[in-house]
Amino acid sequence: MIPVALQPEPHDFEVTVRTPGRAFLRRNPRPTSDDFKKKRFWQNCLPDLRQAYSEICAYSACWIYAEGTVDHFWPVSVKPELAYEWSNYRLALSKLNSYKGDKTDVLDPFHIQEGWFVLNFTNFYVEPNAGLETTVETAVKRTIEAFRLNEDDCLVRLRFSIVKDYAQGRISLEYLVHRYPFIGKELERQNLTESIKTYFK
Repeated sequence: MIPVALQPEPHDFEVTVRTPGRAFLRRNPRPTSDDFKKKRFWQNCLPDLRQAYSEICAYSACWIYAEGTVDHFWPVSVKPELAYEWSNYRLALSKLNSYKGDKTDVLDPFHIQEGWFVLNFTNFYVEPNAGLETTVETAVKRTIEAFRLNEDDCLVRLRFSIVKDYAQGRISLEYLVHRYPFIGKELERQNLTESIKTYFK
């Protein structure tokens, strides 16, 4: 995970999402999950969300080559008043959105600091950076566990394969940083952009 800057909401967001959403909430101030399933106005802004965040998952910092999903950082079950607010949306891989569920104790990519999460290039696990304050380290570990960044072998193998493609010259560093910014930035931060190539010869 890397810091993500909140992007401006789309010009038609008020009309396509917020206005009908607030109208629904006025009629039903305590909606159930089933109620929300019928009023997913946030789906109207998914193409804009993909464009605004360069098709990068907010939690894995990996390119979403398929459609992706709108994650409510504050779940609709917890803060229904934020269900139709652009600032509460994070672009997420479907599986990571599912892993998160209604959890509220994960770190927000809008508010984390650079370098809290690091990549171990010996096993391709995501880890908390050394020297973090105990409270921050605990929160980083909890977030890694919540999104199963190391438990889900597909995510680990994806990081491995992307680095391998870079090391063997199939993709450039520029492409890597653009599509997989966490991996690219970690290679640069750890001064491994050249030496990593020797590991895959």
